[in-house]
Amino acid sequence: MLNEVNVDYHKHISIDPDKRSGKPCIRGLRITVYDVLEYLAGGMTPDQIVTDFPDLTLEDIRACLAYAADRERKLAAGALA
Repeated sequence: MLNEVNVDYHKHISIDPDKRSGKPCIRGLRITVYDVLEYLAGGMTPDQIVTDFPDLTLEDIRACLAYAADRERKLAAGALA
C-alpha cells in the first residue's frame, strides 16, 4: 500500500502570464514545473537538480511532483465525467 504524501504545492508553484508564457513556475522563478520533471525523467536526482539550480530546494522538487500528480488526477477525473 502506498503512503499518500501531501505537499502543499500552492506555496511553491505560481502561474504568471508574463513569465514563461504562463507556464507553472517555481516560486516566481523562471524555472518551470516542466523543466524539473524533464530533469527527473532524464535521470537527474533531486539533489543534482538542487546543486545545479541553487535557487531550488528539495521541497520545490516535491512540490513539482505533487503538482503533476494533482493535475493528472484532475485530468483523469475529467475524462471519467
